[in-house]
Amino acid sequence: MIDQSPTDKSSELASVPTPPPEIHQSLLGLSAFAGPAKLLIQKVSDAITGLAKPWQTRRVAKAEADAAITHATAEIKITDLHRRAGRRFIEEEAKKQANIESIVEQALPQLEAGANPAGMEDDWITNFFDKSRIISGADMQRVWAAVLAREANAPGSFSRKTVNLLGDLDKQDAELFMTLCRFCWDLGDPPRTPLIFDWKAPIYKEHGITFDAVSHLTSLGLVQFTGVGSYQRDGLPRHVTCSYFERILGLTLRGDDQSPNHVTIGKVLLTNAGAELTSICSSIEPVPNFFDFVVKKWTEEHYDPKVLTDAGARVFGKIPAAPSPPQPPSASPPSADSPPPTP
Repeated sequence: MIDQSPTDKSSELASVPTPPPEIHQSLLGLSAFAGPAKLLIQKVSDAITGLAKPWQTRRVAKAEADAAITHATAEIKITDLHRRAGRRFIEEEAKKQANIESIVEQALPQLEAGANPAGMEDDWITNFFDKSRIISGADMQRVWAAVLAREANAPGSFSRKTVNLLGDLDKQDAELFMTLCRFCWDLGDPPRTPLIFDWKAPIYKEHGITFDAVSHLTSLGLVQFTGVGSYQRDGLPRHVTCSYFERILGLTLRGDDQSPNHVTIGKVLLTNAGAELTSICSSIEPVPNFFDFVVKKWTEEHYDPKVLTDAGARVFGKIPAAPSPPQPPSASPPSADSPPPTP
């Protein structure tokens, strides 16, 4: 519950393993694939025509262009203008088809054994490729491929609104969002929370996280922020465990387990779309000294932070809240209004 009181890094957003050579040969030979990979190709092919037709990319576009020219011939004499339009159509459609196939190629190695491509909605796939087919940059294609793979692994991971928002991002936007993700802590549910306490603090300014930068991310629909006061997570138990990458911190809050507790989390919140896109962040590095910066901040808030160790900690892994330690039974001291004890 949220109380709303007052180097090239885009490639890191989706670090994708290099597909094996046989995948580069063609997406059209479905017999070369098995399991989730084959299901994903078939699902995409059913949703958008062209991907699995028995001819190469350029021939797909040429066939469609020939059909358009044939139709025009039946009505008017073909002119040089029509021929130029036909050639343009061929080239444009070939590029779009190549972009689609490149994104699918890069998604295949990221499929998990338990992936469920059959559960993907056709409308989602159609909308996805309507936006991604014009993406030709290698870095952004990796981002789109990661989204496709994650959706195939767990259908419903990304809303249509998030896909549409991703279509409006350029490489610089992705890099800025990636930088913000480096300041995210795992506080449970939701697992990723950016801790931006003070715009003027050098640790933020040195990495480009300024008021203007966050305002830009807000205009894109990735975050929301408050200019006055801070957000806080409330409704927490007294003892809470949180983490920053592989470092774990235990907090002892000021209330008790029967009273509401809260933690100040700064001035920035991820939107639903922003939270969904953080799930494909990979290969990012922690900000040097940021762990200690947050510990100092929370010490000032009297949260009694203590560094913990856990060999099973993983990057952005969900770490459950620490259970409250058992309290030994003890008699409450009598108050001034208490009746005298019965002899």
